[in-house]
Amino acid sequence: MPLRPRKSSMEENVSQELDVLKQMMHNWKRGYLSWASPDGDNEHVLLEFTEEIQEQVYPYVTRLRETENLSNAEAKEFMDYCYSQVEDLRNQLREVETDESE
Repeated sequence: MPLRPRKSSMEENVSQELDVLKQMMHNWKRGYLSWASPDGDNEHVLLEFTEEIQEQVYPYVTRLRETENLSNAEAKEFMDYCYSQVEDLRNQLREVETDESE
């Protein structure tokens, strides 16, 4: 079995920081889900979550890319993950609307 190259402490730190950002986003998403309205008018919730990502996460990831702690591809992959959480929240909100209206 070939040995994997050991990550530098900087790479490990960046990886840990990204994990912390992911956890923050999951916490935000849970909070925004609690704002769900069963009447189906939840676009403002999605907008708030998207703005949170744009204002809090995007500048940080951009800085990691600018300082070459993340490659362009890694930064894009992480931001794609972030915005996939918006879609996940959209799906969860639909479930709340459906559950509440039954």
